[in-house]
Amino acid sequence: MPRKVWLLIIGMFVNVIGNSFLWPLNTIYMHDYLGKTLSVAGLVLMANAGAGVVGNLLGGFFFDKIGGYKSIMAGILISIAALIGLVIDHSWGPYVVLLTVLGFSGGIIFPSFYAMVGTVWPEGGRRSFNSIYLAQNVGVAIGPALAGFVASVNIDFIFTANLAFYVLFFFIAFFFYKQMSIDPEVHTSILKENTGIKKKAPFIALLIVMIGYLLTWLVYSQWATTISTHATSVGVTLTQYSFIWTINGLLIVVGQPFIKPIITRLENKVKTQILLGLSILLVSFFVVSFANTFNVFIIAMIILTFGEMIAWPAFPTLADQLAPRGKEGFYQGIVNSAATVGKMIGPIAGGILADLYGVQIALWILTGLMSLAVIPTLLYDVPLKRSGYVPKSR
Repeated sequence: MPRKVWLLIIGMFVNVIGNSFLWPLNTIYMHDYLGKTLSVAGLVLMANAGAGVVGNLLGGFFFDKIGGYKSIMAGILISIAALIGLVIDHSWGPYVVLLTVLGFSGGIIFPSFYAMVGTVWPEGGRRSFNSIYLAQNVGVAIGPALAGFVASVNIDFIFTANLAFYVLFFFIAFFFYKQMSIDPEVHTSILKENTGIKKKAPFIALLIVMIGYLLTWLVYSQWATTISTHATSVGVTLTQYSFIWTINGLLIVVGQPFIKPIITRLENKVKTQILLGLSILLVSFFVVSFANTFNVFIIAMIILTFGEMIAWPAFPTLADQLAPRGKEGFYQGIVNSAATVGKMIGPIAGGILADLYGVQIALWILTGLMSLAVIPTLLYDVPLKRSGYVPKSR
């Protein structure tokens, strides 16, 4: 890979490690240290995710207007300002406001990263984006483990650690990204896709399957919310819970050879990939609903990870196949929006159900909700068959 791609990989890696000091512990901090209910914590995380949606849209817009370097630097500077505020005061009021700001600033950064890597290495194709995805997951493997260690010493230190990594990220971007030659016109953001929907069948098919994707993310988000507080309530330490996420990140990296034969066999059967991934995810949530020891949480996470490795890449792949030429960016934007809406609704839905019925019953209800994702997955291609539209192969 070109040197510029490696610099982007390093930047994403540092960025994700920094973020990993907060996101796995947000609900635990609000519930156990600030004394808030799970439903209240869910509302705060919904605000964080909602601000991320706005940030993502603006990030794409800024990339088109001012380029990737300035967009990323703007996001970093806003994040650093918010984190300085959290280091000084992380009581309830400032925590809510500044966590929302962090969602917004983080949302600005990510679209420019993906746009930049695609423009500095266009011949890399899917490898360009896979390299950033891999950097994210290596960061997820390392970050939560570091966060758990820091929190075990003093949970207040997680804000300082996050700030330190963002300062490092600032210097990486300042010294190495400014000279990257980026043509904003190469990237088409969702905001520029305003030419109308001429072929309705593939668009309707995408919207149908995205219902399932949204439901799946709604339930998946419980791992960072209701499941985290349930784990600590049965004796799992912060260090151990952070290690569970380390297992997730490591498995995504080292588990690829194990799922490759399955993916190769199902290469042209995206619907089957999604259904298989969803089935494995359902098993993982059934297992975690009965978890009361650290080892059972690990088993549930291992099952979950293999399910997401099969399911998650299948959704953007399907969107790519359905997208008419010139609409790829718009269709991928819909995929990202569905996932983000699921992350927004998930924490508050899980928090309310857990407060009303307890975590175990809440997880049973949510697992049942995830099972409904099978229906739109089975039916999404009905409009395609009726119209005679044939998805393109890649």
